[in-house]
Amino acid sequence: MARAAARHILVATKEACEALKVKIEAGADFAAVAKEHSTCPSGRDGGSLGEFSPGQMVKEFDTVVFSGDVGTVLGPVQTQFGYHLIEVTKRTA
Repeated sequence: MARAAARHILVATKEACEALKVKIEAGADFAAVAKEHSTCPSGRDGGSLGEFSPGQMVKEFDTVVFSGDVGTVLGPVQTQFGYHLIEVTKRTA
């Protein structure tokens, strides 16, 4: 079964999400940005969600994690919780 490891940043608005993506793409550290801005408890751990299988996260999140490029900042991805920036750190088939 497929498994992935990812980290994310959760914010309330698409605009905030896009602004943080620009900062990270300009060289800001993903984990530091997560600690400062993410509203998810995982922000304390630099946004790390650990390893998980398909179906363990909400559908929109799962779709991106199991199809997007590894090591690239993906998003904004809208879910019922808000807007996410997602970085897949590892994935196995």
